Amino acid sequence: MESGDYRALADKVLSMLKAGRKDDNSSGHLTMDNWEWPTGVALYGLFKVYEKTGDKSVLTYLEEWYARRLAMDPPHRNVNTVAPMLALTCLYSVTRNAAYLPHIESWANWVLTEMPRTEFDGLQHNTVWNRHYQQLWDDTLFMTVLFLAKAGKVLDKPTWVDEAEYQFLLHIKYLQDKVTGLFFHGWTFDRRHNFANVFWARGNSWFTAASVEFIEMVGRESSACRFIKAALRDQVLALWKLQRENGLFTTLLDVEETYCETSATAGIAFGVLKGVRLGLLDGQMADVGMHAATAVIGQVDESGMVCGVSGGTGMGHTAEFYHKIKICPTAYGQGLTFLMLTELM
Repeated sequence: MESGDYRALADKVLSMLKAGRKDDNSSGHLTMDNWEWPTGVALYGLFKVYEKTGDKSVLTYLEEWYARRLAMDPPHRNVNTVAPMLALTCLYSVTRNAAYLPHIESWANWVLTEMPRTEFDGLQHNTVWNRHYQQLWDDTLFMTVLFLAKAGKVLDKPTWVDEAEYQFLLHIKYLQDKVTGLFFHGWTFDRRHNFANVFWARGNSWFTAASVEFIEMVGRESSACRFIKAALRDQVLALWKLQRENGLFTTLLDVEETYCETSATAGIAFGVLKGVRLGLLDGQMADVGMHAATAVIGQVDESGMVCGVSGGTGMGHTAEFYHKIKICPTAYGQGLTFLMLTELM
């Protein structure tokens, strides 16, 4: 495929996202009509498409989405509802719309001073349903920490960036397996274990995608960024060995019997391809990224729906839990595919 073909595919994926769809028999739905983490991932993917292409219609869509949502009652604040703030901060960096600034500052200050913390000051993965006492999850890095780093850079708040660096380091310490280099889904300080001790594919992709974005955002060769780069290289070497012949990754990375999962594969493809482009990963890893990207493209149907995406996944206490997550269309499946396509255009 040529660059223009990838752009056309992104337009098709976007058209499906704009149309929205709800599934009666799934654990999730494809919609942009909420302020939640799947929407936040999709919005960020869309901003990256705008950044890559300069397409004003994408910028207009984002501006209209935020104008509508910011006029509504504010959402419950938790780790997942921070996610849409990342794209808003990116939008502010381009438009300098003063109406965005109080929201960015308010949410960043909430993360820094009011968001529940674990032992050693980790960002506790509290959600609208559960505070998840003393728990660290992979997801937090993408949903919350990237926003804090971006806001710190855009608003010239070095202490915000420093806090984001610390959160990355703490999550790596407790979530990255010392033997394989892969990431566990979560850690509990309360019970001091990694729950099911499994390597969930999308959890790993949150780190792969977030780490390359974070290093680029920070834009400095700090000790923290060097450590994050080392963790990324360790992880990707393990992913290289576990990629299936069809290019996809299974929902439990080292369990072949689990189903192949598209959103994780898209996030990994994005992180690997961008990591190679930025010089964070060895050039030979581009083959892993391209093989994964080709497989994801094969999962996009004629309507623009990204198929083979597992639904929202809480913390599993057994491997069987992850086997049973239903496959359904999701905004984050579309959004991670946007991110991947920007590295192909």
